[in-house]
Amino acid sequence: MSGHAGREAVAAVWRIESARIVGALARYTGDFALAEDLAQEALAEALVTWPRDGVPRNRTGWLLTVGRRRAIDAYRRRSVRDDRYAALARGLGEGGAASSGSPPADPVREAEDVLWDPDRIDDDMLALMFVSCHPVLSREARVALTLRVVGGLTSDEIAKAFLVPTATAQARITRAKKTLEAVRVPFEVPVGRDRSARLGSVLSAIYLIFTEGSSASSGHDLIRFDLATEAQRLARVLARLVPDEPEVHGLLALLELTAARFPARTGPDGEPVLLEDQDRSRWDRSAIRRGRAALARAEKAGRGLGAYGLQAAIAECHAVAPAVEATDWERIVLIYEALGRLAPSPVVDLNRAVAVSMARGPAAALPIVDELVAGDALPGSHLLPGVRGELLTRLGRTGEARTELERALEAAGNERERTVLRRKLDALG
Repeated sequence: MSGHAGREAVAAVWRIESARIVGALARYTGDFALAEDLAQEALAEALVTWPRDGVPRNRTGWLLTVGRRRAIDAYRRRSVRDDRYAALARGLGEGGAASSGSPPADPVREAEDVLWDPDRIDDDMLALMFVSCHPVLSREARVALTLRVVGGLTSDEIAKAFLVPTATAQARITRAKKTLEAVRVPFEVPVGRDRSARLGSVLSAIYLIFTEGSSASSGHDLIRFDLATEAQRLARVLARLVPDEPEVHGLLALLELTAARFPARTGPDGEPVLLEDQDRSRWDRSAIRRGRAALARAEKAGRGLGAYGLQAAIAECHAVAPAVEATDWERIVLIYEALGRLAPSPVVDLNRAVAVSMARGPAAALPIVDELVAGDALPGSHLLPGVRGELLTRLGRTGEARTELERALEAAGNERERTVLRRKLDALG
């Protein structure tokens, strides 16, 4: 196997299984920060070994075995002689490796037997999320750490999700891990008030993971199905864990209804297909039914919809409309106004402007966008100049539209979105 193929294999298994690997190692060691380090060490060894010796048959088991052995090495280096070290050493010694240093007869089975209990995988994932969202961390640090450890995002991707420099995102992650290690946060799913206090940050983390998956901030693919699917899975697990929380169901509804449009959002060549051009017969009707059912559960709680529930209600308006022209845009405007009062955000205001333009025309929407520009909202993002360029195009102000679209093109990091912007510029002549 070529070195390139080996490295691709490492990247693929890490993207899919990293959170489960970290979770299993955290359960095994009882140390969240150590588990993340062990997983990274296993990844580094795979990057050297797989291109040279070939990709193992069971890639996840290989990484778990390396991580487990690195745990023993770490305790040895620290000269820790407590009960945890003794238990770990005995466990490894059963396979003959603790005393002789030789590998066990079946290292993959060894790792899976000890760490990869199928009944514990979901609990491990949820424990990872709740530990990442511990109250001792700032909100930004909680979400950044969860995106890194649970979502498997790189520091660059996290930085773009936060609209901050990469160095800032890296510093948040490093500080968060050190803080968790210093206060010795236990690896467990919290209960009672502690769970409720951390639930908002967990929901935010899932939402940002899905957002990166549904509209990738960089790269050549518009949709990163691995991240989006993982976020949906986590939301479903969380809905089972806390079935009485309406906002959990609201988030699940939003994710399902948004993902329902995935089959029609890209063409055969992977290029984006705008909402007005999508073949709605390709929308996933099963996902729409699941999303509407989750939204109904959120509404039945009787406490009013939260921020995620309101966004799901907007997605439902799109899901039930047979065409763009038949969409209840006035209702969408009203929901965005309610969302803006509940969770003020420049992105909410920008989306409200788009809805206003569809309901009342571009002239009615442009002042909303201009106000955002005047307030220097969303610095560094392509979204604001992209929307303003579209409105100016519809108003016939071609020169100004070109300037805005060029700004959007310069700021866009995803190649598929850049293709759409180039197409709009070409259409201006």
